[in-house]
Amino acid sequence: QIAFMTLTLFPIRLFFAAFMMLLAWPFAFIASMGPDEQELEKPLSWWRKIVDILLKAIMRMMWLAGGFHWINVKGRRALPGEAAILTVAPHSSYFDAIPVTMTFASIVMKAESKDIPVWGTLIRYIRPVFVSRSDQDSRRKTVEEIKRRAQSDGKWPQIMIFPEGTCTNRSCLITFKPGAFIPGVPVQPVVLRYPNKLDTITWTWQGPGALEILWLTLCQFHNSVEIEFLPVYIPSEEERKNPVLYANNVRRVMAEALGVSVTDYTFEDCQLALAEGQLRLPSDTCLLEFAKLVRSLGLKPETLEDDLGKYAASAMKMKKEKIDLKEFSAYLEFPVSHTLESMFALFDENEEGIIDVREFVIALSVVCKPSKTLETIQLAFQLYQSENGTITEEDLAYILKTAMGVSQINVTHLFKAVDEEEKGKITYDDFYRFAELHPHFAEDYLYADQMGAESGLETSSLSVPNGICTDFSPDSTDDKSKPLQKKLN
Repeated sequence: QIAFMTLTLFPIRLFFAAFMMLLAWPFAFIASMGPDEQELEKPLSWWRKIVDILLKAIMRMMWLAGGFHWINVKGRRALPGEAAILTVAPHSSYFDAIPVTMTFASIVMKAESKDIPVWGTLIRYIRPVFVSRSDQDSRRKTVEEIKRRAQSDGKWPQIMIFPEGTCTNRSCLITFKPGAFIPGVPVQPVVLRYPNKLDTITWTWQGPGALEILWLTLCQFHNSVEIEFLPVYIPSEEERKNPVLYANNVRRVMAEALGVSVTDYTFEDCQLALAEGQLRLPSDTCLLEFAKLVRSLGLKPETLEDDLGKYAASAMKMKKEKIDLKEFSAYLEFPVSHTLESMFALFDENEEGIIDVREFVIALSVVCKPSKTLETIQLAFQLYQSENGTITEEDLAYILKTAMGVSQINVTHLFKAVDEEEKGKITYDDFYRFAELHPHFAEDYLYADQMGAESGLETSSLSVPNGICTDFSPDSTDDKSKPLQKKLN
């Protein structure tokens, strides 16, 4: 079927879809010219209403060209005055743009998107909330803009937000980012389903890439999609004050409608666990728990690298000195709390009440720069090396155990391979030269032995997540519902 469709219907569909997008461009360009913000808050003029109808018709023809012959819509879309925000899940593909083109609701987009030829003009037409990666204050500004629009009594178009923050495979709902729920206004949950016999829609960090997804989908005779508008969710007073609780409760309602489970994994956890790097994290790593504690503690993503440098400098002065909980609190400059105690417990391997703060710095480096393996190892060498700049096999074991978030690891084969002269000690330069010659050293010397024969963990190749949506929400609040399980013991 793929071979036949590739030679026949695929090029026709691709050409027609591209033509429809180009046809939409001049209408969107003219309609998005000129008006200032005050005019945008006024009711649509008669000619803008006509443009809206034309663009929606053109976009519908574009999806028709892609094999979406009919779109099954369930429920009733709420009016802007009833629900200013539409929360859509699960987010699993760029085909999730279908409800956006049907409603022309505003969305949250990267500021760079407006400069994309043709597509950028269509994006500007729906008056999105733009997020700038170069602006460190962008998250706060974005949330404030969402709140302003949501509380405008329907003057602005509804805002459509995918609160998961990344593409998943629809088997469950990951933790919702709280940005859509901070305004404390009613939201309308919207669930998406793709009930196709063969899944060519899903676009995540594993599996087909964007172009392959497009090709396979256009080679299907018919593609099904269901959009269900659930009843408007009106938050309680407690939920208005607690956006995380509000987000979790809406997620539960949406999961029940979809018939799937929920998981506490977040956007950041996906980035950490599946980042491209030589030290791929095993499935039983405790670094996901550590990352959650880092966020709960209040360490900000935008200042994390500066914090890392400060903590590393302090750790180097301490050398091998171990510290207790009170000293750890002073070291981080955070008061003792449930979160701090849980973080301390992760590194208190023997339950002696003291920890090696160098392990904290290494773990923080992985969370801060998950794909930059050699930078983390270089920092670790600086923390563990002797006066002549060398480390032992035991030191390397501590470094890699912490960097991978596991309780035990066998580094003998790796250490011997690096230590060609059999000195019993190695420098970072030795390790760097070895890593340059053997870029897959972890897979060859650690995973094959440690995760294959001994633990039986999967070691399939992982790559950088794609289809990532903009992460605009502020950090989640401290979750004190239950202590996190200690794994480094």
